[in-house]
Order: sequence, then structure tokens, then C-alpha cells
Amino acid sequence: MIRRAFVLGALPLALSACGFQLRGEATYPFDSIFVNAGVSPPLSLELNRALAAASRAKVVDSPSDAQVVLDVPSVVDDKEVLSLSSGGSVREYQLIKRVQFRLRDRDGLDWMPSGEIVIRRAYTFNETQVLARDLQEQRLLREMQSDAVQQIVRRLQAARKPA
Repeated sequence: MIRRAFVLGALPLALSACGFQLRGEATYPFDSIFVNAGVSPPLSLELNRALAAASRAKVVDSPSDAQVVLDVPSVVDDKEVLSLSSGGSVREYQLIKRVQFRLRDRDGLDWMPSGEIVIRRAYTFNETQVLARDLQEQRLLREMQSDAVQQIVRRLQAARKPA
């Protein structure tokens, strides 16, 4: 019993000593943001939700009401062949998602230079399980979109007001 209490007491101490801390709430140098990601409505919706949940910055519905505008001019999904079998059929694919973004204010001044997020995932392909592989590909694309959104949310913390 004493050993268990000691271990439970020492665990938080050890975690704090190594520098571990929960992510907590993001701090942004702006008070309100408009997400202009019309090229991909699912990405726009997920970005709005993530930004609203991550900080106290208000996500608004109009660029005229926002202090900054997050432009997402391009979202591209690509698929490449990674390897072939000895018979010449595809054995492995690679999915690539490219998301370009830019943070600016209403006057067009950059708060953060244009950036691009590139996410890659590989998966094996079997001709006998085509339906299952299609579902796997769609799941991977959704996960890649979520990863891209989280990277954008984290990168927005580095934004600075133009001088």
C-alpha cells in the first residue's frame, strides 16, 4: 500500500521534472479570424472547429469582422505508385496532401508568410480487396486532412503583427 502511494506520488514529480506539460490552450496574437478555405468545404469546417476549440480567438463569418484572414488557396490530393509486383501490377501507393495557406489582415499585410503543408501516407494494394482498399484510402485522406488542420493551428501561434 505504501509502495503504491509512493509510486503515484512520484509519477507527477517525474513527469514535471522532464519538462512534460499538457498542450493547453493556444495563444494567438489576434482576437478574431476568418477562414477563407472555399476550395475545400470539409477542410474549412474542420479548421473553423479546431480554431474555435484551440483558443479564445473568435472565429467569425465575415472577413470584414475579422482582425486576420486565413487564406487556403489550394488543397491538392495526389496518388503515386510506390512499387510494382513482378507481374507489373501495383503493390503499393503513396497518398500526398498539399495544403497552401497564408495569414493576412484586412489590409492585405502578411502576418505570416505563405506556407505549405505536405503530408504523405503509403499503403499496400491487393487486387482481391479493392473495396476495402478504397475505404482505407478514404480513411487515410481524412486523417491526413486532420493532421494538416492541426499543423496549421499550431503554426498560427507563430504569427506576428506586421510592423
